[in-house]
Amino acid sequence: MRAPQISCSFSGHRPEKLPWGENERDERCVALKADIRQLVEKAYDDGYRHFICGMARGCDTYFCEEVLRLRDRVQDITVEAAIPCLSQSSGWTADQQVRYQDLLALCNYRTVVQEKYDAGCMHRRNRYMVDHSQLLLAVHDGSPGGTRYTIEYALRQRRDVLVLPVPEN
Repeated sequence: MRAPQISCSFSGHRPEKLPWGENERDERCVALKADIRQLVEKAYDDGYRHFICGMARGCDTYFCEEVLRLRDRVQDITVEAAIPCLSQSSGWTADQQVRYQDLLALCNYRTVVQEKYDAGCMHRRNRYMVDHSQLLLAVHDGSPGGTRYTIEYALRQRRDVLVLPVPEN
């Protein structure tokens, strides 16, 4: 069992809730990725060595990519893909599925929370990530949804939480 005090998980919005949508060249997205990079590096400097990602499109992908970049430099961290169900990427575009599979292949661990999709599998995945980490990093605009649920759950579990706002302009 990996020690929770050295583990960090992440939650954030999908492209549909981001002002730039899928356009990752938008200056706000570029700025957010730089902020995520800084948070990941700070977590590493603070002793976190295991990073858990929910593998959703959008902010989860940005987080996973930044952790993998850091791992290329420092090599003493592990990355875990917390997969809510085996069909997570089935409705995504071909390009999104390739990116997902490429990231999965680079993760040290893959934890499938459950085999088949149901209405609660994303929440179970989010609880798994919080339950197996001491720190939650999040990108959140204050709106209701899975990210807010995960932040609130982490706070109830007395986890440390750092929230990045979504860049507006």
